[in-house]
Amino acid sequence: MANRSHLGFHVWICVLLLLSIHGYSFYLPGVAPQDFYKGDVLRVKVNKLASTKTQLPYSYYSVPYCRPNKIVDSAENLGEVLRGDRIENSPYEFQMRVPQMCNVVCRRVLNEKSAKEFKEKIDDEYRVNMILDNLPLVVPMTRLEKDSPVIYQHGYFVGRKVQYAGTKEEKYFINNHLTFTVKFHKDVQTDSARIVGFEVNAFSVKHQYDGEFNAKTTRLSTCDAHAKRMVTNSDPPQEVEDKKEIIFTYDIDFQESNIKWASRWDTYLLMADDQVHWFSIVNSLMIVLFLSGMVAMIMLRTLYRDISKYNQLETQEEAQEETGWKLVHGDVFRPPSNSDLLCVYVGTGVQFLGMILIAMIFAVLGFLSPSNRGGLMTALLLLWVLMGIFGGYASARLYKTFKGTEWKAITLKTAFMFPGIAFSVFFVLNGLIWGEKSSGAVPFGTMFALVFLWFGISVPLVFVGSYIGFKKPGIEDPVKTNKIPRQIPEQAWYMSSIFSILIGGILPFGAVFIELFFILTSIWLQQFYYIFGFLFIVFLILIVTCAEITIVLCYFQLCSEDYLWWWRAYLTSGSSALYLFLYSVFYFFTKLNITKGVSGILYFGYMLIASYAFFVLTGTIGFYACFWFTRLIYSSVKID
Repeated sequence: MANRSHLGFHVWICVLLLLSIHGYSFYLPGVAPQDFYKGDVLRVKVNKLASTKTQLPYSYYSVPYCRPNKIVDSAENLGEVLRGDRIENSPYEFQMRVPQMCNVVCRRVLNEKSAKEFKEKIDDEYRVNMILDNLPLVVPMTRLEKDSPVIYQHGYFVGRKVQYAGTKEEKYFINNHLTFTVKFHKDVQTDSARIVGFEVNAFSVKHQYDGEFNAKTTRLSTCDAHAKRMVTNSDPPQEVEDKKEIIFTYDIDFQESNIKWASRWDTYLLMADDQVHWFSIVNSLMIVLFLSGMVAMIMLRTLYRDISKYNQLETQEEAQEETGWKLVHGDVFRPPSNSDLLCVYVGTGVQFLGMILIAMIFAVLGFLSPSNRGGLMTALLLLWVLMGIFGGYASARLYKTFKGTEWKAITLKTAFMFPGIAFSVFFVLNGLIWGEKSSGAVPFGTMFALVFLWFGISVPLVFVGSYIGFKKPGIEDPVKTNKIPRQIPEQAWYMSSIFSILIGGILPFGAVFIELFFILTSIWLQQFYYIFGFLFIVFLILIVTCAEITIVLCYFQLCSEDYLWWWRAYLTSGSSALYLFLYSVFYFFTKLNITKGVSGILYFGYMLIASYAFFVLTGTIGFYACFWFTRLIYSSVKID
């Protein structure tokens, strides 16, 4: 039976590995394809200005860029609003498969205020994001390595700052000329085409012209379609200063591509470092195999020998001389101190586990398409709300096992403790973002929607789950609990607890830290991440690692005749969150270039929430593993 289950586990791993290979190329599109014929109007939309230095997004029109006659906001989903996306129309309009050169968008004469706004955005390395046919604008970047694939950067930089050699003077130049490239896949039979790529190269050029400027009639000497004069990097750049004139222009070119519409995201999501992900999987599997070997040795050799010995004890004198884990059978199922809080944390962990598992499955199957911006965050929020029924059930069932009677109090704590702490931190951080006048600040209407999801849906579902769980009989203990508890040396207990907790968190963190690097890079350095096949495998390995390390340390604890395993089981695997937060501190100082104090507070605030959630999740996994283990071994021996 054990061999069959072991074989089944390896079969599942092989299936998931195959899925992970194609995990970034297969998805179910979030929108239907749109066919364009030659001459059809293509309307470019603008999105937020984003910076990895500040992590504070701003709307496109927060700086004096060219504007259309009327600015129209696009409808955003909940996830987009929380990400700070603000999608609006723009003055950039093309005609399908009609190349154009040197189109003048508008002319701006800067004043002191507008020059300062542009300089601040250039100083903080802000990038402009645009959208065409639901594809984000990207800048193709070639690597120095030979035959390496092209990688893509989100959006183009507002401009650049230059300090000339031998001087301390710094000058700011704005990217005011855009060379767009729209890639399309043509249908030979109908002559229609679908857009499969949207790229740009940005230039700074000080445009020259004769006479009075007129946007419709003026011919630029620096960029002239009639003379086939194109903008190049060798042209004098456009400086940003008070009273400087800036003329915004663009070129548009169309390239036919063999890429089909269904695969148009593949180039965006291409990971050039697949080998690192495979190394992450192998590294994690080595940890799992090591722990599995230890668990197998404990279960098949040591425990089998212990159980056989205990069951063969015939006389009362022999039974009194027994040592090891059987000696604490009368205390091992005694409810722990602060049992109410443990029930709350276990219920919240079950809620998290259900949310992440379902979200991962949907992502691996491709339902969370990258074309649906904010879809993943929206899905996580909705799943968290819906999983409240399972969280309430788990907390109430465990509370009933502890012979508790005030199930409504436990329900309220389960419904409000973690969400309340997370929402409080989020509310403070949102206030800081409001103070910076960033588009990342959540509007009042969205905040109301979040509160409604919490109070209107999540809390009632937690109550429903708790009612169902409390009505069921508690889980019976396999042995009776003594009336008087055994005494444990307090100082020795604290030392062994600290040691077990610190050691127990290292291995689960070690199983995920490589993939964690890519997740943090995706979030804070704004890179594409869509390899959920790899991520799902790593998540399953995390579950197994948390369970196995907790079982091993729980067995050693019981053998030392220490029966206070409830909280230690939770904290053993949950302590991996401490290493997660410490790694986020290391990542902040080594990989990020955040300079603003507010941005640093935002980073550590959000990472604190993430670490807290990771603690609840991994702690619950370890707790249930130890819960099952203790009932298994004590139900296998004869207790007089």
